[in-house]
Parts: sequence; structure tokens; C-alpha cells
Amino acid sequence: MLHCKVFFLVAVSLTVLACSRTETPAALANDSRAHDYFSFANTDQFVTEHLTLNLTVDFAAEQLYGSVALHLNRVAADAMEIVLDTRELTIEGASFAMGSGEEIVADHHFGAPDVVLGTALIISVPPDLESATELVLKIDYRSSPEATALQWLPPELTAGGEQPFLFSQSQAIHARSWVPLQDTPAVRITYNATIHTPPELLAVMSANNDPAADRDGAYEFEMPQPIPSYLLALAVGNIYFAPIGDRTGVYSEPEMLEASAFEFADTQAMLETAEAMFGPYQWGRYDLLILPPSFPYGGMENPRLTFLTPSLLAGDRSLVSTVAHELAHSWSGNLVTNSTWRDGWLNEGWTSYLELRLMEVIYSKERAAEENVLGYRELLIDFEEVRPKQQALAPTFESGDPDDFQGTIAYHKGNLFLQYLENAFGRETFDQFILGYFAEHAFGTITTEEFLEYLDKELLSNYESKVSRVQVEQWLYEPGLPDDALIPSSASLDRAAELAVLWSQGEIDIVDVPTEDWSPHAMKHFINNLDADLSTGKLIELDTALGLSDTRNAEIGRTWFIQVAQRQHRPAYDKLEQYLGRYGRTRLVRPIYVALAQNGSDLELAIALFDGARGIYHPLTNASIESAFRRSSNRSTPTE
Repeated sequence: MLHCKVFFLVAVSLTVLACSRTETPAALANDSRAHDYFSFANTDQFVTEHLTLNLTVDFAAEQLYGSVALHLNRVAADAMEIVLDTRELTIEGASFAMGSGEEIVADHHFGAPDVVLGTALIISVPPDLESATELVLKIDYRSSPEATALQWLPPELTAGGEQPFLFSQSQAIHARSWVPLQDTPAVRITYNATIHTPPELLAVMSANNDPAADRDGAYEFEMPQPIPSYLLALAVGNIYFAPIGDRTGVYSEPEMLEASAFEFADTQAMLETAEAMFGPYQWGRYDLLILPPSFPYGGMENPRLTFLTPSLLAGDRSLVSTVAHELAHSWSGNLVTNSTWRDGWLNEGWTSYLELRLMEVIYSKERAAEENVLGYRELLIDFEEVRPKQQALAPTFESGDPDDFQGTIAYHKGNLFLQYLENAFGRETFDQFILGYFAEHAFGTITTEEFLEYLDKELLSNYESKVSRVQVEQWLYEPGLPDDALIPSSASLDRAAELAVLWSQGEIDIVDVPTEDWSPHAMKHFINNLDADLSTGKLIELDTALGLSDTRNAEIGRTWFIQVAQRQHRPAYDKLEQYLGRYGRTRLVRPIYVALAQNGSDLELAIALFDGARGIYHPLTNASIESAFRRSSNRSTPTE
């Protein structure tokens, strides 16, 4: 997921978890299959192999109801309790399938609720199955209208305005709010599903979708490759399909279908490029689902069906790097998965690196350099806001939750670490390492320590003069960046910054700035390098000349309206309010609210604007903004 997986919905202060760990890196290295501290599941005793879902979508009640059958292996011979993750689920019954085809009712109860983790569901294995190594546990249940993974949209919040829409967002630990299961990336599962919907609507999942499926209200799915629970995904709405390649296509509401097919027309070529670089694509089709505006992220790499925000529909294919990122997840994250969220850089850092490698080939090295510089700038901001203990690529946990503890550090610091390795060993050698890494760990999970051992065996020990293990451990376990980190640079961004200063100081006219030849990144860099004390008149001149307040490019709009809020440029406040009501992606709207809240005058305005718009935002977005308001009222310097 691109610059997105950093927020949690709980509108309370961060809670110190009972599952804290304070081991040193050395201790962690001796505990490379560390327990996932964000899951109640007793995966050391039972491991899920497969799920069978049978669910009905009830738009009126805003609930999913039905059953899930968990096919489990007993890995501890004396284990007699199965512990699953849930959040606000109503459990209506549990039973075990017997060899005779009969079912035996299972005793079950809940553990104590946790504000971050939800509630453990504990099921007793009946004595008749005490020697069974394979069990099938069926649970009848229904989700809550407040399920943190599910967004129920009324018709007026969709593109068509006539039919409702449902979509899920299971990452990081939200699958437990719509399925009782072992909600940890350490466990990979296959699944099949039957989804019942109103007959006029189409259901799609992170599985083998049929573009020609009849709309009959009953849809069958199969995911034959094992995936972690956070990649379970479902969407239901007035969805249609358009092909854009042999193995690629787009789903969306019909009102956006033509624009979506145009915007992402290069997806097939991107897929083929990625295969040539990273190895075979092992998921069958690669399709895209363009969601309504309230989708909180830029993209979500659900296998076979990436979920995307409509904010990418700029009309000029200028924001498709998000697709490159989500496609790269087909290798880093989906194929090889971080074992715990503490190891999230193994998903996001790797994917950010692969994304830039793709952008080099698809566009140019300079375009990739631009994105690298902007990512580095975001990283520096995160270093100011994230506590030092959580700035390591593989931090220890003392408090918090996996959605809100590291900002984008896993993305950008992870990317810089891999660039550091590539530079040290050479691209040709490092590319061979990449191919071996994905082949060796395909359809598996990996911890930071296991990656370190693999890196040591394949590269460090074979090229002792290049990079030492001590240097690598500094990246993995220490805050900030090592002194020998490569600092990204971009000639085109440097030129944009230079022109911003020249125009700000009145040395050139705005017509002399060649913005028509620029990428969106250059435009953003130009805006961010304007003099801090520009007059209202100069800002109006800039906005009028470049159409910044009316741009279709959501990323340029984001950058501009952050500046508008920080500078208290009130002539653009009406357009700022319109922007906040147009997009629901957290990355786009949250920093604007933060800028308003922190500019010294507009905290109350920010709260009022949010109160007017929160009905169109996802719960994750709302909680993130609420958290930002709390921090704005009690700002402090990060401490140890």
C-alpha cells in the first residue's frame, strides 16, 4: 500500500499494550520466529490452512452474516483450545465437523476486550477430537455495523448515486472485524467463498473473479494461493468491467469505467515489465477496482484485484506510480510476507524500492529520482514526529498499534536501505539476490532476523569488503539514517526549487516557469519551495496562472492546500473546503487538517470543516484526523 498504512481508527490516546516487548536486537535475532504481538491467536498450537466463507451482504442492517469454516492443523499434540481474533463480532454458534459428517457443538467464550486488538474468541476442542490432527471448525456469526474493516456507503456517496456500495479494508488487523480467524500475517491461508448480494449488484473479492459473471445475487470465489488474512478483501456494488490487456482490466461503477480504462491502460505493459525484472507473476490475473472516493488509501494490494482510489484519475496518467507500487506488492508482501507488523518494512520498504525500479523503466531515471527525493522529504518529516525508538526498520514495541506507530518510515527508510545495498554490491549482483530472495521465500512469511540471516549468507559473507553485518544492523535497529546513507537527488526538482525562489523574489515572471513540461512531482516541489513570506497578492497570482485550486491532480492539490492552510491564505479557503469534501483518501486530507490546526489561528475552523465532511470519510480516515487534532492541541518534541 502506498504511503497509507499508518493510521488506526480508535479515537482514544495510544494504549500501552500488555504484549509489550523490550528485547534487544541480539535477543530478537535469537527469536527469529517471534510471536505476533497484535494477535491473540495461539498459532503455536493450531494453524489455519483454509477458510470456507458463506456470507450474506445486508445493506439495510450494514452487516455481513453467515458462517466461516476454518480448516486447522493441530501443531501441539496436547492443545485443546483454539484462540481466534475478533472485533465486535456476534458469535451465534460454533461446531466441529466429525468424520461421520455430523457436527458437534463447541463450547466457546470471549476473552477480555482490548482497545487495539479486539477480543479473543476461545473455542474448546471436544474430547472426541483430542487426537485429531486436522479439524474443521464452523462458526456462525454476524459483523457489527461498526466493523472497522467495512465501509457501507449509501447511494448518494457513490459515483452513480442510485445503488449502495460496500468495500473492505483488512490491513493491518481489521480482518478480525468481519471474519473470526487467526488475524496475523504469520499464517497464510487459501480460501473459497460464496457471497449473497442483492441481485442487481456485483461482488468481487481478492480471488478468481469472473469478468463475465452473471448478476444473480450469488457469487462463488476461490483463492488457490495461500495469503495472509490482511489480504482478504470484498467489494459489492454497481460494478462493471473493462479489459485493458490479456491478464489485466478494471472494475468500477459505470460512471468511472471509461476514465479508469484510459488512466490505467498501461497496466498490462507494467505487469510484463515487472515480470521481466522480478520473476514470474504467480497470481493469474491482475485487475484493478476503482472504489468510491471514501476509500482511505491510495491503493491496497489485494491479490488478483488491487483496490484503488479514484483520486488517481487525473486524466493524464500522471499518478500511475501508485499502480506500480501495488503491482510490486505481488512480489514483496503478497508473495513474500512480513511475519509480524513489526517487520512491516519487508513489505513496504521492498515495495517502495521495486516501485522506483519499475518507474525507471516505464518512465525515466529522472522520474524515479523525483519520487525518491519526495519520499526522502517525507521521511525527514516522520523523523521529527516519530519517537526515536520507533524509527528503526524493525523497532521494539512498547505501546501503540500497527496502524499508527511509524509513519512512512517502513516505506522510505526501507527503500533507502535497499538502495544502499544495491549501491554497495552493484545492481547486477543485487538483482540476482532479489530473484533468489523471492524464489526462496515464495508464499512464505519472514521476519527481519530471517532476512538478515539470508542476506548474510547470500551477500555479506560472500563480499566481506562491501557491507558488514554491523552496518546492516544499524539500519535495522537504530533510529534515523546511518551516516553513509545515500541521500537522493534530482536535477529536475533542483531546477523547480530554483525557479520557485526566483519567482518568489520577483526575478522572473510566472510565464517564464515551464510548468507545462513538468511532472506532478516537479510542480509539488516548486510549491513547497516558495518563499515563506509571499504576499496574498503573489499567491493569488500564482493560483490564477497555474490553476492550483482547481487542479484535477489530487497530489498537486494536496500540496497546494497544505501551503494555503499553513500560510493562512484565506482567498483559497472556499476551494480548500471543496477539496476536503471531494476526496476521502487519508493521505490527501489529513495533512490539510493538520496544517489548519497548527497554523495558530484555524484549529476551530479545521474542526468545523471536519465535522461537515466526516460523513463521507472512512472510519480509518476519521480516526486519523481526530488523532491529529489531539496531537495539535498538545504538541511536544519526540522523546526517548
